[in-house]
Amino acid sequence: MISYRYTDTEINDILKTLIIVMDTREKDNTHIRDYLHQKGISIKNQKLDTGDYSCMIPKNEELGIFRDIYLDSRVERKAHMDEITGNLQKNTQTAFENELIRSKEIPFTLIVEDLHGYEKMLQGKYQSKYNPLALLGRLNTFKAKYGFEIV
Repeated sequence: MISYRYTDTEINDILKTLIIVMDTREKDNTHIRDYLHQKGISIKNQKLDTGDYSCMIPKNEELGIFRDIYLDSRVERKAHMDEITGNLQKNTQTAFENELIRSKEIPFTLIVEDLHGYEKMLQGKYQSKYNPLALLGRLNTFKAKYGFEIV
């Protein structure tokens, strides 16, 4: 693999061109789009085989980047605990697990947009009848098996 050494200034210039890639099937993300627009971060809509978000550095010959660089990392967004419990039901778990299988070789992060999500999980404060300890155990099993992080 080719590697280059960049100065801090060059790295900052390159990072300023970073584009967030959003999966075309991602829904209910207006708040994320608005935030990125406020910060001046570009967005590209593209079908992703895994995850809801990724990022890329576009071709920029002035900075020595002669073709688009797609970074191997993915973020899967869940709006709340109910979405996670829904993904782990027996009749829907296969699709979620298949996504984890596809992403096993790349850095993958699961983000739950709920500040109190962990507390809610432990207390069973979600619509599903999923036992809180069973849910925690299932998530930890998936984390260990597929090597992803939950934030």
